[in-house]
Amino acid sequence: MLLSTAFFPPVSWFAAAAKDFTLSPDRVFPSVVRLEAWEHYQKQSYRNRCRILTAGGIEDQRVPVVHDPGLYHLPVTAVRVDYATPWIPKLERAIASAYDSSAFFTYYKDGIFDLLESRPETLWDLNLVLIRHLAERLGLALDIRPTERFEPEVPEDFRNRIHPKRPNTILQDLALEKPYFQVFAGKYGFQSDLSVLDLLFNEGPDAISYLKRI
Repeated sequence: MLLSTAFFPPVSWFAAAAKDFTLSPDRVFPSVVRLEAWEHYQKQSYRNRCRILTAGGIEDQRVPVVHDPGLYHLPVTAVRVDYATPWIPKLERAIASAYDSSAFFTYYKDGIFDLLESRPETLWDLNLVLIRHLAERLGLALDIRPTERFEPEVPEDFRNRIHPKRPNTILQDLALEKPYFQVFAGKYGFQSDLSVLDLLFNEGPDAISYLKRI
């Protein structure tokens, strides 16, 4: 399983990552996830953005990055987060406004916000610490292994399948495409494949049953 890094990844990202995760009566078999560490940074992708459902509809939330020389030719691990603007408080307010009335927001928000406030230097490190934290809260055992070199073609390559401008069929392919409770579903209908934050805050411990047929 080869995935690109993502900021508060969409539900389909975690569903793909958890595909080989297995629970048995006496043992946990983690899903091995190879995380692409050598690709060039790509703008307008989930690498530095996520989608949440607010009172105003679906909103994209972005992490600003430092525009170092040759930004789009740098490996994604070298891209630095721009903390010169107050994007963290703005993001936290947006998340709180969207999910304050959800059933499990108060249980998970502090751990997530603390990681944002720790301000990792690179986008890679920020995403990785959030992904690992979210996997733990979701109850998923993921063995995340950064790639050692760039490989243009590999089996189970999901690097370009999960993109905000292109719908994917991952949830459908895994027989996981179904609605769950959303705060603003009465206004907008169910919105599929938002950030996994949407699933976690609304479903809490039951989120794993959405990501994995167990």
